[in-house]
Amino acid sequence: MKLSVLDQSVITKGQDAKAAFDETVRLAQITEELGYSRFWVAEHHNTNGMAGSAPQVLISHLASMTKRIRIGSGGVLLPQYSPYKIAEDFNVLQTLFPGRIDLGIGRSPGGSYATRLALTDGLKKSMNEFPRQVERLQGFLSGNTDVTAYPKVGTPPETWILGITHRGAKVAAENGTAFTYGHFINPVNGKRALDEYHLGFIPSATLKEPVSNVCVFVVCAPTQEEAERIAKSQDIWLLEVERGIDTRIPTKEEAESRKLSAREMEKVRENRKRAIIGTPEKVKEELGLLSEIYGTDEFRVITNIADFEEKVRSYELLAEAVFGG
Repeated sequence: MKLSVLDQSVITKGQDAKAAFDETVRLAQITEELGYSRFWVAEHHNTNGMAGSAPQVLISHLASMTKRIRIGSGGVLLPQYSPYKIAEDFNVLQTLFPGRIDLGIGRSPGGSYATRLALTDGLKKSMNEFPRQVERLQGFLSGNTDVTAYPKVGTPPETWILGITHRGAKVAAENGTAFTYGHFINPVNGKRALDEYHLGFIPSATLKEPVSNVCVFVVCAPTQEEAERIAKSQDIWLLEVERGIDTRIPTKEEAESRKLSAREMEKVRENRKRAIIGTPEKVKEELGLLSEIYGTDEFRVITNIADFEEKVRSYELLAEAVFGG
């Protein structure tokens, strides 16, 4: 089994964006040494708690601060941008860091309607254009267009489509890109999505065989009790994000003192379907079960808890369990 990382550069209350980015760099360096395959950063806009609004910039910095691990986006919000410009950006990254760049793209609007308009400078772009944009982007990356995306690269960056339904999987299959499924967002339709992707995959100039992974929330600790305790800050964070209250992670003290209502506890139980919380043995076992269901041997792990050292320990314990280190 392969393990990768998705990091959202989430700000814990009392921190600032610089501290969140410093922790993102440290986590990339640590997980590289632990044997993780990829380290991807997200794109979010107009939100106080997720600092990563410019993944291309952050990718360049992370790649310069690491040596081997693949660095990528999870993912660039393609509907808001020009496929040509994205191809140029990632060709530059691939030229600077040959063979280490993943271009993950998604269909997400990136925020409210006003935020979308700000991103497109007032141009009303249809989300239904995403399949055409993917096709156009693939053309620019492979050089099969009338306009060249410079600098030219021998091997294009690896293109991934991020999806949470079978529709995203279908676009990835038809365009010959890799596909990552967001179990951490939608744990319901993943099997159908991965099945459609693998069965419908059409080889492209950039990828000859289907490649997939699945992203899941994970909190790992030496005991189940401790894992439950440190996961509470993630539980509360998800509640507040979904309500639009705050996207910063609550502190450990705030999480431990917070009394949840019956309705909130029910929502936490529902959200836990998106996550694996427990000991290294439990997490490894449940990832193995998901691997059989989804037909993939790579998982992208996201851990959004308050304490950075406990986050690092979670990644360390998982690596030890899976890699036998």
